[in-house]
Amino acid sequence: MRQNPSFAMTDVTELRRLIDLNPWATLVSAADDGLVASHYAVLLDDRDDLTIVGHVGRPDDLIHGLGSRELMVVIQGPHGYVSPGWYGDVAAVPTWNFVSAHLAGVPELLGPEENLRILDRLVARFESGRPQPRTLWEAPNDPAFVERLERGTVGFRLTPTKVVAKRKLSQNKPDDVVETIIAELGAGAGAYADPRLAGEMRRDLDTRRAAR
Repeated sequence: MRQNPSFAMTDVTELRRLIDLNPWATLVSAADDGLVASHYAVLLDDRDDLTIVGHVGRPDDLIHGLGSRELMVVIQGPHGYVSPGWYGDVAAVPTWNFVSAHLAGVPELLGPEENLRILDRLVARFESGRPQPRTLWEAPNDPAFVERLERGTVGFRLTPTKVVAKRKLSQNKPDDVVETIIAELGAGAGAYADPRLAGEMRRDLDTRRAAR
C-alpha cells in the first residue's frame, strides 16, 4: 500500500482500535505456487502492542507455509465512494476514502492448549452481543467435540515487524468540504458508502480541529 505522510496512520492506540472494530481479516502470503489469500477473524493479543492472534483451518496452514514464511494480515476498516459533486463548483474527480492497515511478519504457531484458549476467546467475542450467547464449551458441545474442532485448526500469534496503515478521510480538503462529505455519507448517499465512514470522518475532523 503506497503511503503518503498526510494520510499515514501510526498511533498504536488508533491502530488497535481499527483492528478491534474490524476483526475480519485477509491473510496473504507468497506460497510455492504463487500468492495465496485466506479470510479469517483475528483478535488483539493480551498485550499493549499490535500483536494479533487467530487461527486457520487445515490445510491452509500448509498452503500459507504458516510459521515458516512472512504473512501479511490486511485489516480493512470503513470505506466508501466520494463523489466529485460533493466538492462544490470546482474541477474534481471521484475518490475513495478508507481506513486500512497491513501487518506483516512471520507468525508463531500455537500449541493445542493455547489454540483452544484463542478459539474460546473468538467465540466469546462474537457471541457476547447476542441475547443468549452460546459459548464454545456450552452444551450440546462436549469436550470431545471441541477437541476435534481444535485439531482441525492451527492457531497463530503474529507480532508484526512491518506495519503500513493509512487513514484517507479527506484531510487534504477544507473543513467545509469535509463537512459536506460527512453529511452526504451520513445520509446514505452513494451505492458504495459504508455508513461507518461518516463517523470515522467526523471523529478525525473533530480531533484535527481540537489540535489546532
